[in-house]
Amino acid sequence: MSMRERIQSSLGLLQPEHLEVLDESHMHSRGQETHYKAVVVSPHFAGLNAVKRHQKVYGTLGELMGQFHALALHTYTPEEWAAQGQAPDSPTCRGGSKHDLAG
Repeated sequence: MSMRERIQSSLGLLQPEHLEVLDESHMHSRGQETHYKAVVVSPHFAGLNAVKRHQKVYGTLGELMGQFHALALHTYTPEEWAAQGQAPDSPTCRGGSKHDLAG
């Protein structure tokens, strides 16, 4: 099972009404299966601010969080998703990671 599939499976515990997990590693210089984008629409986010929503996602992913470099999160309640309908595009990687500077 790929890392993307493992992330998607774990996020299923949030009972999402909409779930997209994209492998965006090709947009970065750190290798394969390193950078992901997740769009999660769940009633479990109702009444939670962005920080609490992200904490809920991190808690759901548990030990998987240490197995990749980055996760761009876009979390919505069903009502927010109905009004917005899509997550923003990810920015182009500009490099400059501390990892790239090690030498």
